[in-house]
Amino acid sequence: MAGKISKVRRAVTTAGPLRLSVTLLVLLLALFIARFSWDLPLALSAERGLYDVRVDLTAARVDQDPRVVLVVFTEETLTATGKRSPLDRTMLARALTNLDALGPRAIGVDILIDQPQPEDPVLKTALLGMKTPTFFGFSSNAENGEFVMPWQEAHMRGFFGSVASAPVRTANIRLDVDNDNTWRQWPSPAQRPPKLLVNAITGVTGYERHQGSAIFRKPQFADRPVFSSLPVDLFGNAETAAALKDAIAGKIVLIGADLPEADRFITPFTRLSGNTTPGVELHAVLIAQALDGTSLKPLPVALLWALALLAVVLGAITGGFDLGVRLLGPLVLVEIGLLGWLPYGLQQQGFDTYGLPCAGLGVGWLLALMAASTTARIVGAEQRKFAQGALGKYLPRDVAQQILAEPERLRLSGERRPIFALFTDIEGFTSMCQSQPPEVVASTLNAYLDTMSDVVLKHGGTIDKFVADAVVAFWGAPIARPDDAHRALACAVEMAQVGERFKVAAEGREAMGRTRVGLHWGDVVVGNFGGEGRIQYTALGDSMNVAARLEGANKSLKTAALISGEAAEQMGLDKFRPMGRVRVRGRQKPIEVYEPFGAGEAAPDPDFDRLYAAYEGGDKTALETLRQRSAAAPQDKALAYLVQRMENVGPGGIYDLD
Repeated sequence: MAGKISKVRRAVTTAGPLRLSVTLLVLLLALFIARFSWDLPLALSAERGLYDVRVDLTAARVDQDPRVVLVVFTEETLTATGKRSPLDRTMLARALTNLDALGPRAIGVDILIDQPQPEDPVLKTALLGMKTPTFFGFSSNAENGEFVMPWQEAHMRGFFGSVASAPVRTANIRLDVDNDNTWRQWPSPAQRPPKLLVNAITGVTGYERHQGSAIFRKPQFADRPVFSSLPVDLFGNAETAAALKDAIAGKIVLIGADLPEADRFITPFTRLSGNTTPGVELHAVLIAQALDGTSLKPLPVALLWALALLAVVLGAITGGFDLGVRLLGPLVLVEIGLLGWLPYGLQQQGFDTYGLPCAGLGVGWLLALMAASTTARIVGAEQRKFAQGALGKYLPRDVAQQILAEPERLRLSGERRPIFALFTDIEGFTSMCQSQPPEVVASTLNAYLDTMSDVVLKHGGTIDKFVADAVVAFWGAPIARPDDAHRALACAVEMAQVGERFKVAAEGREAMGRTRVGLHWGDVVVGNFGGEGRIQYTALGDSMNVAARLEGANKSLKTAALISGEAAEQMGLDKFRPMGRVRVRGRQKPIEVYEPFGAGEAAPDPDFDRLYAAYEGGDKTALETLRQRSAAAPQDKALAYLVQRMENVGPGGIYDLD
């Protein structure tokens, strides 16, 4: 954590106050757009279009609704009656009378009786004879002054007052549209009587003050619309109407116009196609929703802010890190997919996403990405320039790669941290140097060290130094990784295995001895040490000495690699076989040592672990079984010597190394 804070502090210092101020302003602008894009004229059209798309994609597909029936005036009706506007009230009166006889649950009339007509007495007579609760459309001058004059309102009040003895009432048939003439929302609650048609005709409570988006549904079958629609002409004759009793009885009947030039609306379903929907069908949508007792869940303001912040943070983080193209491309696609899916996913889960930015999230993310990446590139260029100027003078290549990412490590300072320290050595290398020509020793050693270096770097280790034929490396610095234990163990095993290849004699010359590996985990001081003219990134401390002693202990224990108990516990004891306790020179406290599977002759063997534990627990009969197993595997010298040591020191004993 301290390193990350230091890196951020260094980046802030490098960027400078002016550049940081500009970046912050752009990020604030990105956050504003991501939160308030529905309030921005340039973004509003895009937000509404994207909302309509997700409503269209997420709308449930249903069979025909059996609760609501539309009875509509069509072009054929107007041709037959010879009257276009107002709609023929004689036809309406006949239809109401005949529908009433069929026993509907309620009748709603989406037609304004806003001016006198010669057929009014016929209509009044029909209404006075009604038994079904019937609700006629009504709109006041106060609410709809652009279309309803005071005299029209007065006429409607007088007309329906004259039939007050019948079960006929008025209802508000207002349908509010957005300024792009698209209907998406429930109408605003009625501020004064009468009630909205949906509230009056259903009698469902809880929707009197309801606000939010309408719940749209799609037909499950192309030939069966969500609401059945019948021409009003079919109900002008009593005999014809009687044949439709099953289609009407017990249902809510909505009477209105389905004409190409009047009372039509754009909806999310029809916005792209250019088609329109009759207003009477939109009332049916509201009525069905109220009968279902459902509503879309409103999004908390805190969630809107959280999504806006998420978009900006994702963009800033993605742009602020120096990522390669292979990682950046997929990451950008994932983030775009996530931000694009969130509004869709919330809509699909029943949330009302009207007002939830979608285009705004994308624009906010892009602005944050551009601002952060621009700043990061400038800061990174300046840091690399500084680091590269020093690296060529003081540091070897393997450490240089780490320093390029964290230039502050060039300072002459150290820090205490736990690492996995590894030492290797070649058995009998001194004898080889004395018996081989110098050029052979040099070429062989160079090939060996190159190979071992590749193994260390392959497993993410830091090469500390070479001491003749010895390789010193560690994991956990300058960068610690969650899987350092796994990396260090895999490297130790592979180094022991790769060393075997160099034991083969060439051209009759003496073969190189086996590679011995020691590995320990513990605290050290790591950093750059030396002086201003010559520095080296290295590790200092007792843990380094223990690793070196373990490497040397392989010679006495006949093993290829020895891992301390502290390191083995970090790696998982199931990857090793125990090799007892030893006391190394310079350290009074004994060390539990383990041999990793894959190095030398060690291989997984549950019986061995059980027998070893039994003997350590005091069961001396287990030693005889171990002795027999050793005799059966004469090539396993490490096992034979372990059995010998156990017999000499006894259960829980310690073997002192010279």
